[in-house]
Amino acid sequence: MSTSQHLLFELGSEELPPKTLLKLSNALLNNIVQGLNAAELTFTGSKAYATPRRLAIFIENLASAQPDKTVEKRGPALQAAFAPDGTPSKAGLGFASSCGTSFDKLERLKTDKGEWLSFTQAVKGQATEKLIPDIIRSSIAGLPIAKRMRWGSFTTEFVRPVHWAVLLYGDSVIDTDILGLKTGATTQGHRFHAPQKIALNKPQDYAELLHKQGRVIADIEQRKTLIRDAAQTAAAAVNGIAHIEDDLLEEIAALNEWPVPITGTFDPRFLELPPEVLITTMQTNQKYFPVKNADGSLLANFITFSNIESSNPESIQQGNERVVTPRLADAEFFWNQDRKKTLEDRVESLNSVVFQENLGTVFAKTKRVQNLAKFIAGHLNADVELAERAALLAKTDLMTEMVLEFGNLQGIMGRYYALADNEPKAVALAIEEQYFPKQSGSPTAGSITGQILAIAEKIDTLVGIFAVGLIPTGDKDPYALRRAALGILRTVIENKLNINIIELTEFASAQIAPLQRCETQSVSSDIPTQSVGMINQTADQSATADRVIDFMFDRLKGYCLDHGYSADEFDAVIAVTPAEPLDFMQRLQAVKAFRQLPEAESLAAANKRIRNILKKSESPPADHIGALLEAQEKQLLQAGLQSAEDIKPLLAQRDYQATLNRLAGLRNDVDAFFDQVMVMTDDLELRANRLALLNLLSEQFLTCADISKLQ
Repeated sequence: MSTSQHLLFELGSEELPPKTLLKLSNALLNNIVQGLNAAELTFTGSKAYATPRRLAIFIENLASAQPDKTVEKRGPALQAAFAPDGTPSKAGLGFASSCGTSFDKLERLKTDKGEWLSFTQAVKGQATEKLIPDIIRSSIAGLPIAKRMRWGSFTTEFVRPVHWAVLLYGDSVIDTDILGLKTGATTQGHRFHAPQKIALNKPQDYAELLHKQGRVIADIEQRKTLIRDAAQTAAAAVNGIAHIEDDLLEEIAALNEWPVPITGTFDPRFLELPPEVLITTMQTNQKYFPVKNADGSLLANFITFSNIESSNPESIQQGNERVVTPRLADAEFFWNQDRKKTLEDRVESLNSVVFQENLGTVFAKTKRVQNLAKFIAGHLNADVELAERAALLAKTDLMTEMVLEFGNLQGIMGRYYALADNEPKAVALAIEEQYFPKQSGSPTAGSITGQILAIAEKIDTLVGIFAVGLIPTGDKDPYALRRAALGILRTVIENKLNINIIELTEFASAQIAPLQRCETQSVSSDIPTQSVGMINQTADQSATADRVIDFMFDRLKGYCLDHGYSADEFDAVIAVTPAEPLDFMQRLQAVKAFRQLPEAESLAAANKRIRNILKKSESPPADHIGALLEAQEKQLLQAGLQSAEDIKPLLAQRDYQATLNRLAGLRNDVDAFFDQVMVMTDDLELRANRLALLNLLSEQFLTCADISKLQ
């Protein structure tokens, strides 16, 4: 009978990379759990610990062995297991040998498909202590480490040199070798506060012993909570609120085993800089939490964390204040220098920056985006002049010292510099909003000029990169084209913009120069070379546009599924190829509402039947319906003609839900028609009239969606 004990594995090392610590910790836990499950070792819980100097995994109530099990092996078919004289054949003897038994010990397995030799064997489960070392070694080998390193005379590799390894099962050490280290039951505390070794007797005491004796908080989530609370308490002491972003919080937790808050100040003159500049400088360079007023404005304070409890915290504070001052002074210098030239003065310098080797410079891209912005603004009846101006200046802040130093401030600094140049506020805001949405779930551009620029910038990138053949594959998407496509769709849909995505893509494609010249040798000599080039260019543009449109609709499907629509509802709408994403969503909402109606199932089935009949026949147009015989078909014709009139004003208003509700009223007449009327009659004229009637009905439903796609 298998018993259970807790398991603890800890790997001690040099300081681990803070930005990947949590990723490594989670991966190690997942790998070990998968290894235990694959080995059929049961347990009741698991937890990962991570600090700058250690990765640890605790497994609760891990079974002491695999379960015993019975293994049945099936051998050759009975006729192949015996020779003609009834003696065992080579196949039969070979199977017995592979099972480690004699032929006479084999059994016979009879099924409805035949009879085979078989062997049933009881297999005793292996002990956990024998299995764990290999599970851990393979789990470490499978960690997502970009660059592994070697150290000393060891041939083993890891992200950092390792110094100790703990492997404790219950109160016993599992003796093995992990990354060249002999495992034991001794850990180490804080590098400065408690450098002595700490003996571990029970896995469950690990975190508490490290905290009390080692001055180490092993749980990174606990450290994050402590840091967040301590930062807010420290900020409140100077009448402020700590500005805490999750990425920096995680990084600071990954840098400290025993985090202690330190509050510092800087020269208030730096508050004249844009707040984003100060925040970026403090967060990126110094790992400080900025401090804000209740109104959101910055205070001349910051919160940092030390990994030691100093007897002289003032010296740490002063050291940090000395370090941050030149950083802020650099930012101040950039701010003052950059404003000596206007953004418009920097436009020509974009010619010196290559956007993509086959697509030209950022200046060339700017001109394309200008044309796109004009095209979109014209379709939306927006201010074309503002859109063109925003597009012209959109990338100029890339040429400023501030953005060269802090790349994440592109767009943001463009807004500030545009306002300093007395550009219209709409232009300044659009320069920042061109990058919206910045990530999944974040807001789209809020201003109409910003929305136009965001769409224009993204569609040019999307079409251009597709044109040169750098289409995303698998998890590779270096130009973030999936995000760009989804950004376009979200901007259009969530801001209710009536934009024809097919026309937009074709316009963008027409601006991208053809990448391949047609080989004149392969073309008939009576076609002028210039004409061949034009033909080839048109074909390239069309193919690129088609690929981009398909790519966009793939992203739209994911967006729709994420928002609660089903795959068959999406298929019903895409079957009628709406060109406007907003129109697509309106149709999708209508289909979702329609399928809740009691008539939906019957009409979906009828439409499927109608579509199948029409596919197999050459049906005349709906307006060529001649004489009909049966009362049911005459009634359906009357109902169909009336519904066709009724839905015209609804379609003009794009009220697809009301349209489908009206068409749902045809259900009884459609059911009666199919119950009483044979469409494919031998009378060819009557058959044509009935097919035309079905065409009339099909066309009406297809004004919204192909509901025959509904399951």
